[in-house]
Amino acid sequence: MSITRDIASHDNAVAYGGLIDAIGGVATIVLVICGLVGIAPPMMVAIATIVFGVALLIQGGAMLSEYTQVVFPGGVRTSSIEQMGGNSLALVFLVGAGGIVLGVLSLLGISATVLSPVAVIGFGTALLLSSNAVWRLYVLRRASAQMETTVGQSQHVGAEMLASEMASGSAGIQALAGLAAIVLGILALAGSPADLTLNLVALLALGSTIVLTGSTLSATVLSFMRT
Repeated sequence: MSITRDIASHDNAVAYGGLIDAIGGVATIVLVICGLVGIAPPMMVAIATIVFGVALLIQGGAMLSEYTQVVFPGGVRTSSIEQMGGNSLALVFLVGAGGIVLGVLSLLGISATVLSPVAVIGFGTALLLSSNAVWRLYVLRRASAQMETTVGQSQHVGAEMLASEMASGSAGIQALAGLAAIVLGILALAGSPADLTLNLVALLALGSTIVLTGSTLSATVLSFMRT
C-alpha cells in the first residue's frame, strides 16, 4: 500500500512538472510577443531566455526522475537509463541551467547580443537531441503496463491511445523546432547585433514546443495512473 501510494505521488509530481513546463512555455510566448511588438526587446529576450531555461530545467529533472521510477513486475527497475535517452535528458537539464545563467548575464547587459543567440542555439540542440525522449518514456511505461495484470485495465485504453498519438507527434515537432532554433541562433550571431528579431522568433518556436512537450509528458504519465 505504501509503495503504491509513493508511486502515485511520484506520478502526480511528474504530471505537475509537465504542467509547469507548459506554463513556462506560455510565459515565454507572451514575453516574445511583447518583444516583437516593440516593448523593450532586449529585456524581453533576456527574461524569456531565463523563463525557458527554468522550464527546460524542470522538464529534464522530471523526465529523468520518471525514467528511474519505471518499475517492471517483480520490482525490477530499468537498469540502463542511457539506452532509453538518459544522456540526452541530462543534456536538457544542463542546458536549462546554462540558459538561466546566460539569460541573467544578458539581463545585466553583459554581451547580450552574443549570449542570447548562444542560449538559443543551446536550447535548440537540447530539444533536437531529446526529441524522442517522451516517446521512449511512453514505450517504456507501456511495456511495464503490459507485463502487469490489472483489473479494469481496459478503462485506460483510450487515454493510452491519446498519449501515444501525442508522444509520437510531439517528437517530430520538437526535432523541427530544435533545428529551426539552431539555424536562427546562428543567423542571429552572424547578423546585425542590434536586430533581435531572429532571437525572438527562435524563442517563440521554442516556447510553443515546450508547451506541447509539457502537455504530452503530463498526458503520458496520467494515462498510466491507476485509480
